Amino acid sequence: MTIKRKDNRKADEMRPFTAKVGVIPNAQGSAMWQQGGTIVIAAVYGPKEMHPRNQRNPKTGQLRCNYTLGSFSVEERARPGRNRRAMELDKIIEWALNPVVDLSEFPNQVVDVHIHIVQADAGTRCAGINAAAMALAHAGIPMNDIVSSVAAGKLDTELVLDIDKDEEHYPDGEGSTDIPITMTSSGKITHIQLDGKISAEQLKEVVLMAKKANKQIYEVQKKALKDCLENK
Repeated sequence: MTIKRKDNRKADEMRPFTAKVGVIPNAQGSAMWQQGGTIVIAAVYGPKEMHPRNQRNPKTGQLRCNYTLGSFSVEERARPGRNRRAMELDKIIEWALNPVVDLSEFPNQVVDVHIHIVQADAGTRCAGINAAAMALAHAGIPMNDIVSSVAAGKLDTELVLDIDKDEEHYPDGEGSTDIPITMTSSGKITHIQLDGKISAEQLKEVVLMAKKANKQIYEVQKKALKDCLENK
């Protein structure tokens, strides 16, 4: 049985997405990513001296991400301040970005990436990664590639792309499986998570779906960066 999605999207169809670079003038680099009802802004500051000093690395610079969910980004007001989920997402976003960032020329220094969720409708970590990658490129941080991210998944037994908030809590059958996947423009996976149950064959199919989707995302990221340069 084919799952009927609330917004009538096909199984392999993403929500509309847009991107813009240079949205925060006082940051070294910044970007906005909107996908469906999810809106994210990322801002980059640095390289600068790492504080506290005991976390410095004399061999290379470090990437430090800070994920923040806006208090009114969700239906029920989110409690202000840091929580365990935000700290976990800090690390996940760092892991997704680190393979394409080269900070070897900046020993004892840090590049801070602040990711703020303005409005949340699922897929916030992937949207945050997309915005952060553009903001890093806009800041002129040395990178060997750019990454793109999408939340694939499974609703009951059907594989789908870009799960929204309602689909995250799919009630029937086997429920929903959320699989955020981040890739370079060449298709190398830098981050994958699995929350739920899926067969090995279905996982292979999901990765292929994500690869196709991330190519579309990459083109939008690239165009936003190119448009920013042309408008300077």
